[in-house]
Amino acid sequence: MNFLTPLALIGGLLAIPIILLYMLRLRRREVTISSTFLWQQVIQDREANTPWQRLRRNLLLILQLIILALLVLALARPFITVDAVSAGQVTVLLDASASMNATDINGETRFTQAQAQALDIIDTLGASDRLTVIRVAEVPQVLISRSQDRGDARRAVRDATPSLTQPDWEAALNLAAAGGTGSDDFTVVIIGDGGLPAGSGLPGISGEVRYLPIGRSTENVALTALATGALPGDDPELYFQITNYGQSEAVTVFTLFADDERIESETYTIPGGESISFVRPLPEEFGVLRATLTESVNSPVPDHLTADNTAFAIIGETGDRRVLLITDGNRFLEQALVSIPGLEVVRSSNPDDLPPGFDVYVFDQLVPTTIPDGDLMFINPERGVPGFFALGAEITETANPTVNRSDPRMQFVNVRPVTWLSFDAVLDANWADVLISTDGGPVLLAGEVAGRQTVIMPFNPVTESTLSLDLAWPITVINLMEWFTPRTAITVADSLSVGESLLVRPPFEAETVRITPPEGDTVTLPVERETVVFAGTSEPGVYGLEVLAVDGGVISSQDFAVNLFSPLESQIAPVPANGLTLQGVTVNPDTTEELGQREFWPIIALLALLVLMIEWYAYHRRNQVQMPSLLSPLRRRFAGAAG
Repeated sequence: MNFLTPLALIGGLLAIPIILLYMLRLRRREVTISSTFLWQQVIQDREANTPWQRLRRNLLLILQLIILALLVLALARPFITVDAVSAGQVTVLLDASASMNATDINGETRFTQAQAQALDIIDTLGASDRLTVIRVAEVPQVLISRSQDRGDARRAVRDATPSLTQPDWEAALNLAAAGGTGSDDFTVVIIGDGGLPAGSGLPGISGEVRYLPIGRSTENVALTALATGALPGDDPELYFQITNYGQSEAVTVFTLFADDERIESETYTIPGGESISFVRPLPEEFGVLRATLTESVNSPVPDHLTADNTAFAIIGETGDRRVLLITDGNRFLEQALVSIPGLEVVRSSNPDDLPPGFDVYVFDQLVPTTIPDGDLMFINPERGVPGFFALGAEITETANPTVNRSDPRMQFVNVRPVTWLSFDAVLDANWADVLISTDGGPVLLAGEVAGRQTVIMPFNPVTESTLSLDLAWPITVINLMEWFTPRTAITVADSLSVGESLLVRPPFEAETVRITPPEGDTVTLPVERETVVFAGTSEPGVYGLEVLAVDGGVISSQDFAVNLFSPLESQIAPVPANGLTLQGVTVNPDTTEELGQREFWPIIALLALLVLMIEWYAYHRRNQVQMPSLLSPLRRRFAGAAG
């Protein structure tokens, strides 16, 4: 046994003053007596007042000397040399992926075992070794960096938790490699089940990589697909898939809930290493589907990972918007409309044959006799529409075109290069906002009238203006269509994978986006760009999304599902010690080529505390005064009479 701080042993000399105090102290003690005739007590008091006394056996003295010896020994930090996984500058990659929630090690999770391995590495570090711990999840997290404080390192490892995501090993490995730059004695230790994506690499590392495998079993049954769909005119259908990643046949119970109401429960037997798929009809009206797998009591093998036994699906809208274009032929207008994603454009030339079901009706010069039930856009109308607007004289004062910059419908629109020959004056349209104007009056108006959003463009953009030849033309059409029929803020085919970022494209008038996760606090994101990115999909479930206006009103709301559909995580078979490979570096299994130091001072300090408690009890027990009983004289009198 050696000592890290042997000079602390000098503290053992404190035993000398402790012994001297016991030899010099007065041994007088107050005792309650019944008589003052005990003159021999005077002689004893004189002896007690003598400065130097013969040292006698004393329990308190022995306990105090033991406490001092233990404290001095703890301060000297005794250690023994043991075999260690690594030494020098060590970076531990602690696998916190979803598969580390598997309970195949005596009922404990793999992550718990990985924490124990990391704590063992901390206990064997030398006095000059430096430790970095990185929690490998969807975003690598540095728990502690180049620290020599074992206490901080232990707390960081103990406080770590596993995730429900597929980790970003590439970022974690690059982060580990960057931490070893310029070090001659650098080691990366990977603690996990080895579920790294194919092609993962660790470039630029000058040290070595060691791998400590965690896990034993391969048995796991998972929901690997859950989606809804329907053909036009047909009822919605559900597609789901169950996969047995183990080697033995498994029995599981599949349960389906529609808006928390159970609609199906079936037992399935899945052969080892195979998948089964089914298509089921669904109720016509539902919002959220939730499917679960439960291990059957008749299953010959356990299901060690439950994180992939639940999946969600949302019945969502397609997001397509329907526009009916009534025109005799305007290729510039038609091309601008059909180029907008998610916009279904139907062309017609009869203004009096207007089928229902369209979101927007665009009239190019032609004006209907009966106004349809939908939003309206009039381009170069041939006449006015009673109750909506009227047309006045032709205006040729078209200089100084100006865009209303404060209106979100004019975002990114620049009409300075555009010229106008003429346009018609618009009358009786006080309900409309002026979006573009010239010296002669407005050339583009928009607003709401008679329960319809309406746009008026009182000129021909092809023959009476150069607008159709300028970039402002498609931008204006896109902005107006977005105002008419806002697209859904998000487009998710079936569901997102856990950890996958969500792209939100809010409408122009949006101020903030509010997202409510299944668990935790609501997240509010400001709308500062055309696209808002939400990266907080760290757990499976149903998320709620709301798009808010400046006044706090909800413009639109939509739910989306997040699921753990990851074969890499559901395949829980651990990679053996010699089976992990990384590009650009050789991975060594857990070997004992390094030497570490295992200290014992925490145990010794605990023993010192225990002896201190015993010493405290003995001291108070010794100084406890026995009060005489009031019945003692009576006892003595009756005892004498009996004699």
